[in-house]
Amino acid sequence: MARMPSAERRRQLVEAAIRAMTRDGVPRTTTRSIAAEADVSLSVFHYCFGSKQELLESVIEAITEHYIAVVREAIRPRATLRETVRAGFQAYWDHVCAHPGEHMLTYELTQYALRQPGFEHLARRQYELYTATFIELITQLRHDMGLRLRVPVPVLAHYLAVMTDGLTLNFLVLGDETAASDVLDTIADQVVHLVHDETLPVAPRAV
Repeated sequence: MARMPSAERRRQLVEAAIRAMTRDGVPRTTTRSIAAEADVSLSVFHYCFGSKQELLESVIEAITEHYIAVVREAIRPRATLRETVRAGFQAYWDHVCAHPGEHMLTYELTQYALRQPGFEHLARRQYELYTATFIELITQLRHDMGLRLRVPVPVLAHYLAVMTDGLTLNFLVLGDETAASDVLDTIADQVVHLVHDETLPVAPRAV
């Protein structure tokens, strides 16, 4: 077996875990089956990960990074703010449609973590990561397009994370791409309403 840096070996095992869990489900995926999927010995797995919790946290972060990398590339400034926001959501949605099993795995990971004593923090970490990702993307967009928000960044980020999460699960259950597209249009419209050019006055918020 060829030697490789520890960080690269960890990435190899995480990607193998994602494939195995997507195919077999989280409860039925063992450290042995992950090692076999990665074509490494079980001792290599235990050298790279001290616990199953550590592995699952890395899996959650890797899955999120899979689609965020696509969105980050798509969300470059376009002719209008709406076009920019809609393109970012479309990139995410294309990933959902292309990799439904991987996105289904995110919900299975949540349920598994909530039901396993001592693993509950992984579910919290998963959803905190979603919001943190939207904070990063919103902050990038503000910088690139010179925008201000009518609501605080964390509020908008949490709102978008909740909307995206619910829409994704709805699609995985119903499989209605047309309805999903209509909702994405509505979300883009709402974001435009909550964000405006730096040159415009900020509308006062109701107390």
